[in-house]
Amino acid sequence: MRRETRQVMVGDVKIGGGAPIAIQSMNNTKTFNVKETLDQINEFHKAGCDITRVTVNNLEAAEALKEICAKSPIPVVADIHFDYKLALLAIENGVSKLRINPGNIGSDDKVREVVEKAKEKKIPIRIGVNAGSLEKSLLEKYGSPTPEAIVESAMHHIKILESLEFYDIIISLKSSDVLKTVASYKLLAEKVDYPFHVGITESGTEFSGAVRSSVGLGILFYLGLGDTMRVSLSADPLKEIKTALLIQESLGLRNDMVRVISCPTCGRTEIPLEKLANEVEERVSSIHKNLHVAVMGCVVNGPGEAKEADYGLAGGKGVGIIFKKGEIVGKYPEDELVDRLLEIIEKEESA
Repeated sequence: MRRETRQVMVGDVKIGGGAPIAIQSMNNTKTFNVKETLDQINEFHKAGCDITRVTVNNLEAAEALKEICAKSPIPVVADIHFDYKLALLAIENGVSKLRINPGNIGSDDKVREVVEKAKEKKIPIRIGVNAGSLEKSLLEKYGSPTPEAIVESAMHHIKILESLEFYDIIISLKSSDVLKTVASYKLLAEKVDYPFHVGITESGTEFSGAVRSSVGLGILFYLGLGDTMRVSLSADPLKEIKTALLIQESLGLRNDMVRVISCPTCGRTEIPLEKLANEVEERVSSIHKNLHVAVMGCVVNGPGEAKEADYGLAGGKGVGIIFKKGEIVGKYPEDELVDRLLEIIEKEESA
């Protein structure tokens, strides 16, 4: 059961309050390069991303936001550290959310100025606490970046905003350690009702990072924690989005995706199973329906083992069968299997 939170709007995307878990990524372009940044945002949007974040580390980047935000198909978040003037300009230029820690931007007057501007434009602020950059005083107090230290840092920033009567807050607690991340969110969930942005930061490369992120996010979602997510990979950001979608699909959090299963290979396999499975997965990715498609390695067990699938194929020696709900509907040459499977799915689902 999902944790109950207040709801925050990021542009037209609802975060928390029972809304679907929004998928985020972050542009790796130079923000001042407007064309490259917008091209990548459009790719994100097509891939299924709901919100994107861009680096705003200088005046040129902040000024570029005006055109980027006006033309972006999804809400844009400004990632800012320390410089309150960049935050003010980002708000003025149309961002839908700020990622900035109020305790790190200087005097009370500077914080108040940013908060008042955010109130005026009705945009939320995301507080992001990173285990790798906790305040020195907390490290001295706890001896290491423990979950308690991470949560105390978050509460410090939250109280600054609340003292200014600002409550459109989203919180992220970042660690590359899966269990520390989970413990931190569990602890903070007992203290506040703000929505959580969840992920395993610095999780690693495409394969290892996807595994760590899947484990961490799977635990958090099973516990009902998490309202928006990012899979952080040392890889093309489009792979972050694909991994996020698959995590949600595997947990039953989406009903607009085709789930593809495929069997492990064995001595009976006489078709290029991995190639066929990858091709099927790629080609059904544009079908936005809750369907279950199986790609099986042999006709001996294929339809039986995958009888719960809506559609599927099973290979033989040079030929294969296509089945629907466990019932064989056709036999085709191996090189036609994928095309015939897609034809049958498209015909049946458009009827």
